[in-house]
Amino acid sequence: MTSPAADRARYDRATAHLDAPLAIVDLDAFDANADDLVRRAGGKPIRVASKSVRCRTLLERVLARPGFAGIMSYTLAESLWLARSGFEDVLLAYPSADRTGFAELASDPKLARAVTVMVDDPAQLELIDHARDGGTEEIRVCLELDTALHLLGGLVRVGARRSPMREPAQLAAMARAVTARPGFRVVGLMGYEGHVAGVGDSLTGRPLRSRAIRLMQATARKELAVRRAETVRAVREVVGELEFVNGGGTGSVQQTAAEHAVTEIAAGSGLYVPRLFDNYTSFRGRPAALFAQPVVRRPGVGVITVLGGGYPASGAAGADRLPQPYLPQGLRYDPQEGAGEVQTPLLGAPADDLRIGDRVWFRHAKAGELCERFDALHLVEGDRVTATAPTYRGEGRTFL
Repeated sequence: MTSPAADRARYDRATAHLDAPLAIVDLDAFDANADDLVRRAGGKPIRVASKSVRCRTLLERVLARPGFAGIMSYTLAESLWLARSGFEDVLLAYPSADRTGFAELASDPKLARAVTVMVDDPAQLELIDHARDGGTEEIRVCLELDTALHLLGGLVRVGARRSPMREPAQLAAMARAVTARPGFRVVGLMGYEGHVAGVGDSLTGRPLRSRAIRLMQATARKELAVRRAETVRAVREVVGELEFVNGGGTGSVQQTAAEHAVTEIAAGSGLYVPRLFDNYTSFRGRPAALFAQPVVRRPGVGVITVLGGGYPASGAAGADRLPQPYLPQGLRYDPQEGAGEVQTPLLGAPADDLRIGDRVWFRHAKAGELCERFDALHLVEGDRVTATAPTYRGEGRTFL
């Protein structure tokens, strides 16, 4: 791994012919991160979370590597677009109310073979049936298990509020509801343990909270491994063998892969390694996706202003959702202004060495959301841009 200063010089040289703002992906770091995910998965295939990549060129690149198989998508419209583009195994990770999309899915044999939809409520099946518009293709279905950790008899909940089904009997009942309705087939089961995979356990300057997170995650992993295995057995008793049981995420790849009941791992953020993935004891990735903003003002000593930069990430609002001024190191936001809509002042000693037109390189807080701000990713190898790939936005696709 090169030093941050060497990376900055390399990125500046590679993009010197381009005007900022711009976004890059360092392909050496991207490929190294992919290799690390495969190593941690221990032989189980990794399904790539498209929301964390949002670039077809890079989805194709990672899926061409050994150890990766299939896409986990985030909207039905995106799923159909990817399937029409040639991706043959697309798991929609969230329920949909896209009636037009379901009509397309039910009327096209190629799409119906390639796309699996998520359900966790019989009402979703009813919606799909009403949307068929004469389409008779069998709809492939995945059931979602709620992975949240319940403590103190359910008084305390830790984890995302996703599926309403958390007990094996509930999943089995849903499987029976699917099999009883013509035109549907259960092919998989998914459980995303975001409170383990998406929460860092080594927070800088917060040792007690970090220890509490590690204790919570150890408890959650143990409880979920038992409940997930019981759920898989219960669903198989209804539908027979499943094509896949999906679990995990970038932050929990090796722990989830160790569960016998899990057949594949979901991951995507670990390819770009945004700033929210800096605080893990289980792995260290290389920042691969960055964006550059140009210096346009020098308001005073120790202060520069860059164009734009106010790109907060989704989730509970807080400082950790803001992009991180990354290179040169040592810059920070003005607490009175933060990351601005059209300009962002930055403070720190490195500001005095920056001239008008120089770049400040940032890391986004979450992975694929960066691509909603840029229509292209410049792909860097060494100190050269070797290709430019459109993002979803660059292809005119804004799914959410």
